Order: sequence, then C-alpha cells, then structure tokens
Amino acid sequence: MTGWTADRIPDQRGRVAVVTGANSGLGLVTATELARHGARVVLAVRNTAAGEAAAHRIGGDLEVRELDLASLASVRAFAAKLAVDHPAIDVLINNAGVVLLGPRRVSTDGFELQLATNMLGHFALTGLLLANLAAARESRVISLSSITHKNAHLDFDDLMFERDYRAAPAYGRSKLATTIFGIELDRRLRAAGSPIVSALAHPGLTRTNLTPRAWEHRGRLGQWIARAGLLATQPVERGALPQLRAATEPGVRGGQFFGPSRLWETRGQVTEARISREAADPTVGRRLWAVAEELTGVSYR
Repeated sequence: MTGWTADRIPDQRGRVAVVTGANSGLGLVTATELARHGARVVLAVRNTAAGEAAAHRIGGDLEVRELDLASLASVRAFAAKLAVDHPAIDVLINNAGVVLLGPRRVSTDGFELQLATNMLGHFALTGLLLANLAAARESRVISLSSITHKNAHLDFDDLMFERDYRAAPAYGRSKLATTIFGIELDRRLRAAGSPIVSALAHPGLTRTNLTPRAWEHRGRLGQWIARAGLLATQPVERGALPQLRAATEPGVRGGQFFGPSRLWETRGQVTEARISREAADPTVGRRLWAVAEELTGVSYR
C-alpha cells in the first residue's frame, strides 16, 4: 500500500492512549498499532471478557477497563478512576459506536441509543478527562466521524428521533453530532489557549463487525444486503489508518479531518476529508454543545 501507513507512526513510548471500543474492529486495530509502537494503551470496553481476549491478542503495555458509553454513570465511574491512575493522558480516541440498529432503542439515561453511544457518551468522557489531557504534552482528542454525516441534519426539536424513527438517518445524525462535537471542541480549545488538539477521522466504507450485527435480525433479505455490502468495503486495517494518522502524525492541527481519498471518500489512501456545511457551522456547534451539557450534566467550564 502506498501513502500513509501505520509504519509511519512515531515512537509512542511514554505516552498513554485511551481507545474506546478497543476489543474489535477499528478500535482493535488502532489499539494494536499504538501498542506496537510503544504506547501504554487503555482498552475501554463494554465487555471486559472480550477486552481481555483482545489484550491477549495484542500484547504490549495494556489495561482493560469497563466502559459503557450508553450509561452516564458508567462514563463517570470510568473517568474518575482513570483520572486518578493516569494524571496525564496523551491521546483519547473516541472510537466506539453502534450502527443501524433495528427498532428504536434508548440508553440507560433515556437517550436514543445511537446518539447516546456515538456522541453523548464521548462528549461526557472527554469533558471529564479534559484536565488529564491538558496535563500531557501535545495531547489529542480524536473523534470518529462517518461519511454519513454529510447527508444528515440535526432536528433540535426531535433530537432523539421520537417521531418517525428510522435507523439509518438516526445513525447519520449521531455521526453528524459527533463531527460537530469534534469541530466545536477545537474552537473552544483554541479560544481558551489550550494545547490540546481536537482532530477527526472517518474510515470510509470499512469491513467491521458492526453492520452484519445490525442486520442479523432482519431476515434473509437483510442478511443478504449485509453480505453484499461487505464486498464494497475496504479492510479494517486500512479503515483504521485515518484515526491513527490523526492521533499520531506530528504537526496535526486542531480541526483537521482525515479520511480515505478515493470514490467519494469510501476507500483509498488517507487524505484530508471534507466536512459538511452543517457540521462546520459555529451556530449549530454552540447550540449542540449547550444541549449536550444539559443532557449529560458535564460542563467544560
């Protein structure tokens, strides 16, 4: 493969990296490469048994810790202990997510599950660890977006899709919210003179376990669609490169967004990706931020 590869990751010895959803898919590849290059990696996972199995496969300097992003109580407990054990955190990769669920489901706190897991949980986690990130040199927060954010729209009157729920638009909305969060976080960090860098990445169309799992209860046709869709995807090792580049390449600037370069950003070498107009709108960013602070009870002030 030409272009940027994981072999270009600088030495990560002495750095602490937290990767959510690190037991499979993009998170597993990301944690593996960071550990391979010397980082102490915290595998933040909902299922600790799966996390331990992943840690055994990866090897290196690893910790497995329980984190359910769909539960604010779990997020707070995880962050409180991690903050004590690691006063300085160099990299937080907000990777975990759920995609294309069937009937509408809600989180422990009553939020639409995709928005709760993909954005609100990570919003709370980042805010609770902000002091630890500020204590490290050249620290970064990486938010995992999706090309689906480009066709999504936030309806602040029905943010939780309580009316006319549809799984795919709800997923796109959750990823638009995630993208807006990463961009607005960059604005706020720069305005405060913080050294923390907030960057973003998306994997294009990548072969992970999320999509087949989401379709597995939809009958024979749904399973056929899932299998057919896999033929158009790129390997997970390639899909993880944008977030690895965002997390490790020297000189990455706040607000930079990395993704695949070819076929409408679905596959190919890593390059700078395009952000939708709504995701880049500061007015939308401020409004979503206020809503997220109210819903999660986490304030960055």
